[in-house]
Amino acid sequence: MRLKDKVAIVTGGASGFGFGIAQTFAREGASVLIADLNVEKGRAAAAHIQAKGGVAQFAACDVSHGDEVQALLDVALRECGGLHIVVNNAGTTHRNKPMLDVSESEFDHVFAVNVKSIYWTARHFVPYFRAQGGGAFVNIASTAALRPRPGLVWYNGTKGAVVTISKGMAAELGPDNIRVNCVNPVIGDTALLEEFMGMPDTPENRARFLAGIPLGRFSTPHDVASAALYLASDEADFITGTCIEVDGGRCI
Repeated sequence: MRLKDKVAIVTGGASGFGFGIAQTFAREGASVLIADLNVEKGRAAAAHIQAKGGVAQFAACDVSHGDEVQALLDVALRECGGLHIVVNNAGTTHRNKPMLDVSESEFDHVFAVNVKSIYWTARHFVPYFRAQGGGAFVNIASTAALRPRPGLVWYNGTKGAVVTISKGMAAELGPDNIRVNCVNPVIGDTALLEEFMGMPDTPENRARFLAGIPLGRFSTPHDVASAALYLASDEADFITGTCIEVDGGRCI
């Protein structure tokens, strides 16, 4: 097992990419703490992993609030016995629309969830990682950071920030044996699909987006989880500050 005896927090772990990551990490031996706003789905996700023989807990958390992120560390230490890996997966978007149609509240929300959450996890988890001699962050960004497109301007900006922050963190925290890496998924068949598309989810509209992906399909939770697993594992012990595009060739 590639994560045997490791404890991992996965934010936004109740569904989509996060749930795929949580399941994969548990299957590979990690004790997983799922953090999510959706209590019903979060508990169900943890129960599903437990039913498959994995070790999982759930903690309700709004990652844009520092006190709630601090509480995650307390839960990890109390219920899981430590912390080795943090996956900053929780994310949101504004609907695909002209940039000037995005309200200030929408702008503030997307930056709070996608960017400020990483500030909070760094503030609260880096001191612990330093004290124990190391740890790993895996931040879920997006191909939008590298190939920004009209209609998602402010969302693109948040994911560009995630990539830059991850690289800066890697440079600063390397001497503490804290690794920081990124995964950049292309659009996936998740609950946010219609928001990203900005139009109804029909076969015709899907075809428009798939036309820009050389391998001809959307990303899946398994795709993203496989990349996150590698970056979190000891196999990537000398990998930090990198971003893996899980995009079927979208960024070529």
